[in-house]
Amino acid sequence: MSEGSMFELRLHAPQDSVEAISDALMDELGALSVSVEDADADTAAEHALFGEPGMPIAHSAWAHSVLKALFTDEATATDAATLILAQDWAQGAQLVSVEAVAEQDWVRLTQAQFAPVPITPSFWIVPSWHEPPAEARQVIRLDPGLAFGTGTHPTTRMCLRWTALHAQALASGWTRVLDYGCGSGILAIGAARFGAREIDAVDIDPAAVQSTRDNAQANGVSLRAGLPELAHGEYPLVYANILATPLKLLAPLLCAHVAPGGSLVLAGILERQAEELKAAYAGTLVAIEVSDSEDGWILMTGRRAG
Repeated sequence: MSEGSMFELRLHAPQDSVEAISDALMDELGALSVSVEDADADTAAEHALFGEPGMPIAHSAWAHSVLKALFTDEATATDAATLILAQDWAQGAQLVSVEAVAEQDWVRLTQAQFAPVPITPSFWIVPSWHEPPAEARQVIRLDPGLAFGTGTHPTTRMCLRWTALHAQALASGWTRVLDYGCGSGILAIGAARFGAREIDAVDIDPAAVQSTRDNAQANGVSLRAGLPELAHGEYPLVYANILATPLKLLAPLLCAHVAPGGSLVLAGILERQAEELKAAYAGTLVAIEVSDSEDGWILMTGRRAG
């Protein structure tokens, strides 16, 4: 094997064996990564696998799928293919190829999937390997990682857009900010970009807490990141970009953290869930309304009486 190269194993697999083959490649056979693609892509037989956001998918794979597994060396890739094809539960799987791929090409291909993301015409999320667009006046540097929130999902974009559009009127009062369920920390960093101070970012996942700290450091932002018990007292601005069910359960807690006159920004909600969220927050200190929508998702916001 030449220095700087890895090997890609490609298999065709029927729908009912894709999950088992993927699990075996990753968990037992040494694959660094496994991806699944539609073998009928770009043909008349191509079809979408995913439907409405948040709804369960009908199948876990396409009728004819291509599995691509990345290995550090050719022998491991070849052994993996041999072992998979010998299993009864992998009946119907076919070897397509085992080919060397330069490591730098994998990095380039991965990075090419993440281009700068516009939030407003002057506010952008920019991966570290890209130059900011000329029109960008505010920039968050954020690379894809383990934690949710790279600016590519509608819920994240809507929260950041709300921040940018309301900063001129409200940012002077954002003396404390809480990002509850911070993920990558992108909302906390966005608030800092527009003048927020004393920012607490919390998550139940320690990996998200570390990701938030790393991203804050990369962006020159000062914040405190930790588990949910870090949050205390009242904040003029509270974000929670989670999902509808935890947002309903957390309604009393989140609203108790909103200071008089403060704003609550909620995301991770589907359009069809608007009324149940309104009902959940009806008896709290903050009445919420839909303030933005994108691709089937909505942003719900409210102000506590001051």
